Amino acid sequence: MSKVLGIIGEYNPFHNGHLYHLEQSKKITSANYTVAIMSGNFTERGSTALIDKWSRAETALKCGIDLVIELPVLYATSSAENFADGAIKILNSLKVVDYVSFGAETSDIDILSDIASVLHTEPKQFKTILSNELAKGVSFPKARENALLLYLNNKKYLNVLSSPNNILGIEYLKALKKYKSNIQPISVARFEAGYNDNFYSGNIASATAIRNIVKNGGFNILKNLLPEPSYDILIKNFKQGNIVPDLSVFEKQIIYNLRKMSVSQIAELPDVSEGLEFAIKNAANSCSTLVELLDNIKSKRYTSTRLQRILVYSLLGISKRDMELSKKTVPYVRVLGFNERGKFLISEIAKANPKLDIVTSVKRFSDSCRNKSLSSMLDLDVWATDVFSLGFQSCPFSNLDFTKKIVIL
Repeated sequence: MSKVLGIIGEYNPFHNGHLYHLEQSKKITSANYTVAIMSGNFTERGSTALIDKWSRAETALKCGIDLVIELPVLYATSSAENFADGAIKILNSLKVVDYVSFGAETSDIDILSDIASVLHTEPKQFKTILSNELAKGVSFPKARENALLLYLNNKKYLNVLSSPNNILGIEYLKALKKYKSNIQPISVARFEAGYNDNFYSGNIASATAIRNIVKNGGFNILKNLLPEPSYDILIKNFKQGNIVPDLSVFEKQIIYNLRKMSVSQIAELPDVSEGLEFAIKNAANSCSTLVELLDNIKSKRYTSTRLQRILVYSLLGISKRDMELSKKTVPYVRVLGFNERGKFLISEIAKANPKLDIVTSVKRFSDSCRNKSLSSMLDLDVWATDVFSLGFQSCPFSNLDFTKKIVIL
């Protein structure tokens, strides 16, 4: 009987570690088909993708994925909790996925599941401990980590919560519990380079290290760190002037937007709370670079990732209302690319869930969609692509979501 594997990622860019994870996941699950839920042109850590979503979808397909579905920008640029929630919500809505695999520092799924259960059920004692930790003025992630360790009171959880990959894996598990999903989770232990490590060893490097290599022009190194299709597509984009190295490309636009916005408008950006809007407004009025801006508003209460996400929200015009609506909505399935097996998967998905909105033409869906939440979500995806293309060194294109064809291999 056929088995379908789901993978969630940014593939920014697709590197040898991703290939290892994909191959191991297929081996463990004996899956016949693989579907990837992939971020679009902006990412969870509050930055840009290095190359556009169609190029990354093509890379994924050439490296072994069968069907690539876009994670809408409202989830892709959100916290780990909402990122995971949106991705699992899409995978679950397909009604054909048997497994979801993620990379983590531990392959012990039971340890991650124990933590996910606490976060899902939120026992009264845990909530009290969390409130006490937050009162100390630390960031929410740190307060939650401290509260979980105090509540679980077992040394085996000590190092689990210090890794971004473990935290994201826990959020996937929490979302699976939330939606009572039958999808079976598996964890593949990462090796050598960690999520945010800025170094490389042999032929393995984190996506962070690779992006820094690209920014510093070290393309000769990349051949050892990327599968051949990923390297070729990255170089092609570089030669065409279609590399967007990071959020600093939009530095002036972000500062301009924040200066133009009122304090109350800044307060309506997701992740802004507790008077942070005043610090952001003051910093925007007195700074001329993103580095200065972040230095002026950072504190132990707010992680740099959270602050960078706020800058992305200001750039794209994403509001708290948009984010709240996304939590209540089952997203559409926006197809970015597929191969022959992926084509079969799409037909199986359509049969398994006839009510699901499968988007293969943005124009057709945009013209026919009567669901205001989905229409608004798609509008933001289109806008995010238009903004992203302004970062190209070549002529910035508009309306790419309407003119770019689905990648078919």
